[in-house]
Amino acid sequence: MNGHLTAALDAAERGWHVFPLRPRDKRPALHGETACPGTGNCAGGHRKPEQRATTDPDRIRKAWSAGAFNVGIATGPSGLVVIDLDTVKAKDPKGTPDGVTSLQALCERAGQHVPATYRTRTASGGHHLYFTAPGGARLGNSAGRLGTHIDTRAHGGYVVAAGSTLPHGMYEMVDPTDPVPLPEWLYALLTPRQPSRGLMAAPVPVRASRYAAAALRAETAAVAGAGEGVRNWTLVRAARALGRFIPSGDLARHEVEQALNLAGLRAGLRESECRAAVASALNWSIANNPGRPA
Repeated sequence: MNGHLTAALDAAERGWHVFPLRPRDKRPALHGETACPGTGNCAGGHRKPEQRATTDPDRIRKAWSAGAFNVGIATGPSGLVVIDLDTVKAKDPKGTPDGVTSLQALCERAGQHVPATYRTRTASGGHHLYFTAPGGARLGNSAGRLGTHIDTRAHGGYVVAAGSTLPHGMYEMVDPTDPVPLPEWLYALLTPRQPSRGLMAAPVPVRASRYAAAALRAETAAVAGAGEGVRNWTLVRAARALGRFIPSGDLARHEVEQALNLAGLRAGLRESECRAAVASALNWSIANNPGRPA
């Protein structure tokens, strides 16, 4: 059995839907829409790689018997969200962080650890972190939303599986841990915000700087629009983000507390849990963000 077939079968055994990529390449080996013959699997209309991906061992053996194809994993059908931590590019300005550094900084700001989960090293030296998608959620792909050189792949996307090879290297598994659920705080950051018109139009303290005022509007709107399952994380994240404006004098603590508690109530949280979460998160943020020097 060739290595690529083994990689495809190993992925399918985990329940991940696979499809062939061109040998020593990252592009799908399946035909594109413009070259679709309209026959076979596409008799009822062109089917994209995501739709044709499979976990059927017989189909996989048949497909990979035709050549040493690399292995693509369709993240949507596989119930995966993959965080892609890319390397620094030659065209990047000096000092640009790579994806690993950006994720570490993101976790530190959120008061979280980098999650331990299934991880692969890409042929270029980057990393893919695999997570199971939240039930009932339909996240799409993103580029740079979480930070510099951090992309995500979910519905409509795919990643190259461990065992695949490129001219300059190989995709290798570096942590065999089964994928853990996508942390709620990351899910909250990847979920499109649905601002509340009422909150967006709410008055902002007169003495607040333009940047602080915009931040207060945006964060309270994000909390008010947060869905069940991510409301607490969104509230805590917003409080930590706004708390840094308190030591500098740009916002008053009671104004931030009032706005966030109201937003939490509109999101469906209880008043007691709102007050406790906001107070704790603001205390953390103030302790870690000293004010401007006199």
